[in-house]
Amino acid sequence: MTVSALTRPGERDRLIVKLAEIDWVFVLVMTLIAGAGGLMLFSIAGSSWMPWAAPHLIRYGLCLGLMLILALVDIRVWFALAYPLYGIGVLLLLAVDVVGQTRLGAQRWLGVGAFSFQPSEVMKIGIVLALARLYHGASAQRARLSWWLLIPAGMIAVPVLLVAKEPDLGTAMLIALTGAVMVVLAGLSWRIIAAGVIGVLAVAPPFFFFVMHDYQRDRIMTFLHPENDPSGSGYHILQSMIALGSGGLLGKGYGLGSQSQLNFLPEKQTDFIFATLAEEFGFVGCVSLLILYGAAIFMALRASYLSHSHFGRLAAAGVTATFALYVMINGAMVMGLAPVVGVPMPMLSYGGTVMLTVMVGFGLVQSVRVHRYAEVTSGKGTFV
Repeated sequence: MTVSALTRPGERDRLIVKLAEIDWVFVLVMTLIAGAGGLMLFSIAGSSWMPWAAPHLIRYGLCLGLMLILALVDIRVWFALAYPLYGIGVLLLLAVDVVGQTRLGAQRWLGVGAFSFQPSEVMKIGIVLALARLYHGASAQRARLSWWLLIPAGMIAVPVLLVAKEPDLGTAMLIALTGAVMVVLAGLSWRIIAAGVIGVLAVAPPFFFFVMHDYQRDRIMTFLHPENDPSGSGYHILQSMIALGSGGLLGKGYGLGSQSQLNFLPEKQTDFIFATLAEEFGFVGCVSLLILYGAAIFMALRASYLSHSHFGRLAAAGVTATFALYVMINGAMVMGLAPVVGVPMPMLSYGGTVMLTVMVGFGLVQSVRVHRYAEVTSGKGTFV
């Protein structure tokens, strides 16, 4: 659509109708979560907008605008871009292995001038779109139980192995779990699911001893026994649990969290910002935030349910699964229920890359909602 076309009454009316179909309550919920992140970042910086709070809120404003633009993109455009985006993601991950930038012992970034990004973030959207398109044209029998299932398994395995090699175990786990959720939602037989669980349990010990890096094994051992090295590898988890416990029911008060304000809590602006929230606002604050996350997940799943196309349902469900996994993994990590794997709390933690990925994904979810009556076929179709 050109800019001049927007001046024509018919096109203007169509644009207004699409804007009205966006779930504005969902937008409000996401804004509240991002706003809570801004408040916490302001607090832990010593009541200062810099270096975290102001950039966080500015990024959210830009990402929100992008989400609303993507919500207006016809779902059939997303369908057409599914395989190309997946292919580009795989090529970028291969490029990381050859010319990627190394930081803190991990080769995860590609640089373009002064700008750098993680191709694994592209793959979080690419795997969702590619699997949704693959299953859109698949029969129920194929999706349930057949040798055809090796195709989606391979599509998931390729990026997972490339990301794990960087190494980035947290992101690799997110991609694998998102892919697994989509395959299950597409109608996978429970016999295959049971066999897969048994297979994972069988390969876990050799994977732990012969595939994982030393620091990754240390993270798991630290998770099991953080008290064995309280000033070393167990420091993160122990300080996080202290912050969680010291908050009590109502918290110590805004800006009064000793663990974060006195810098006992590591990565307080990213991975462990939820512990900061718990210390300052207590159990009530944590539950309030989790209710917002639950509301966002519910509304995104509702957009998936309302879609008339299999592609739309799976794409929206896949994006929602990724978001929910972010929340669950970070929450479990902060509470000492899972190893520290560097997964942030989405929209609350500081970091533009994850925020951009989440908002692009939710742009897709809103596009599914806005175009829920559109018929998606493998042909060109007529865009409405």
